[in-house]
Amino acid sequence: MVSAETTPVTVDFLSRFTSSDQFEKVFREGMSLVEETANYLDGPGRQDARMLDRHGAVAYATESMRLTTRLMQLASWLLLQRAIGAGEMSQEEARKEKHRISLTDIGRGNPLSGSEQLPAGLLDIVERSLSLHQRVLKLDVMLNMQAKAEATEQSSPVNSQIDRLAAVLKVGRA
Repeated sequence: MVSAETTPVTVDFLSRFTSSDQFEKVFREGMSLVEETANYLDGPGRQDARMLDRHGAVAYATESMRLTTRLMQLASWLLLQRAIGAGEMSQEEARKEKHRISLTDIGRGNPLSGSEQLPAGLLDIVERSLSLHQRVLKLDVMLNMQAKAEATEQSSPVNSQIDRLAAVLKVGRA
């Protein structure tokens, strides 16, 4: 009988994901959308807003606020994931910070009176931010599922008993 000491190997999805090309693409897209939005709202968006009537101006201001809030929450999430993946922040520190990020309250929102006047430039950025938001929500769900699975695996009474038996028998779990 061959007995080799082995330790359980858990694939750390978060660190693999945050160092992947897919994450880098989403990260760049998010950060570039933040910059593009700032440039639009400070430049062409100001001229566009001046051409709107009172209802359109209120809709523009409201949609701009929704957009910037959404992008800041998404950027915070992306930066948090990058910091965890780079080892700049522990999972425990991240859990403490994550409660400050709300991905659920930054969706489309209720229809606005005057929204038919919103400029195409703003609407384009809004739609792209909503698309990014949906992708980040899916990624967040996946990461949360992994974290819960790891916590369950670590706290499982069966795993605890197997670990104790392995220690007594001086064998590793595969």
